[in-house]
Parts: sequence; C-alpha cells; structure tokens
Amino acid sequence: MIIRKAVPSDLNTILSLAPQAIYDGTLGEVMPSEEKARSMSKALLEKGGFYLLAVEQDEILGWVLVGATKDSFTEQALGFIYELYIRKPYRGQGHSKPLMKAAIEYFQQQGYTEVRLSARVDNQAISLYEDLGFTTKNVSMSLNLE
Repeated sequence: MIIRKAVPSDLNTILSLAPQAIYDGTLGEVMPSEEKARSMSKALLEKGGFYLLAVEQDEILGWVLVGATKDSFTEQALGFIYELYIRKPYRGQGHSKPLMKAAIEYFQQQGYTEVRLSARVDNQAISLYEDLGFTTKNVSMSLNLE
C-alpha cells in the first residue's frame, strides 16, 4: 500500500463514494444526495483541502480529507481532518492508521501546532484516534425534539 496525494483523475472515484463516506461517518444518520456530497467536498477542496489516498495496484482503498480551519474563539490556525474513509472491502486491514499518520505528518511539516477532527460518539474510529494521541476537547450534545 502506498499513500499519496489525490490527483484530479482520482476525484471522480472519490466523489462518487462521498455519499457513502458521509453515511458511514454519521453512523447511518445522514445519506446526502451525490450532488450535496460533491458540493461539500468541492467546497473544502476550493479552500485548499485535499485527499490523501491509500492505494494498492491503482485501486483506491480509502482516504483522509485534510484541510485548515481556525479556532472559533482564538482564531488560531488549525489542521483539520474532515473525513477518514476506508472502502468496505478493505476495512479491518490496517489502512486507517497509516493514512492518519500521513495527515498528522503533513500538518507538522506545515507548522501547525494542533490538529482536530470530529467523530460521532459511537464511531469505532475513536479508539484509533485516541491511540494516535487525540483527546476529547469539546463535547457536542443534541436533544431530539420529535
């Protein structure tokens, strides 16, 4: 497996899987239309975000979508991991950790002092994030009024 930055020819494959990536990332709560998922991804790409891919024999196994943001209180520039996605046939084979490490290394090389991400509370990837040194900084709570 190699990890590389996505090139324009990779985007059709990635964007065609974007609704599934969002669905899986929200633990089945949200299934956006392909148009909505493409629009969300393209907005991040236009702001300088990019995909790091795990690739084996020209097959995309998964990716991490990285970009920059600012802390809403301090305006400090932060690295942000917007999405980690491994395609279903390749899950459980150890591809997530190298992708995350590559993203963290990128942010370190760019001089960021902090990297953040968001995850649903029941997301199995939380243990991976904790193994990599991420800690809980904020808690987002929800009250369903239906």
